[in-house]
Amino acid sequence: MNVRLYVWQRLTAAVIAPLVLVHVVVIFYATRKGLSAADILARTRGSLTWASFYGVFVVAAAIHATIGVRNVLTEWSPLRDRGAGLLASGFGVLLFLLGARAVVAVVLP
Repeated sequence: MNVRLYVWQRLTAAVIAPLVLVHVVVIFYATRKGLSAADILARTRGSLTWASFYGVFVVAAAIHATIGVRNVLTEWSPLRDRGAGLLASGFGVLLFLLGARAVVAVVLP
């Protein structure tokens, strides 16, 4: 594996780990308080904090997954590095776009 990609994947994992913990804590909080989807959306609408939090989450997850998918493709498929990289990059862009769409839907008023 390319050393640069290895480092990027480990860095994004270091970013994702605390974000996942915060996300899970928020889920537990919301469910214990009996908040509905409408209640949660009312709290997240227009929040730059939540937009930033989930925006960073989406970017880190897209980069992390792209590198992982590329590695899996090069190890388990007949694709060479270039083909696996292109396919994984397309997947990463799609993942980013879907994640960004979800952040916009949850945060924008």
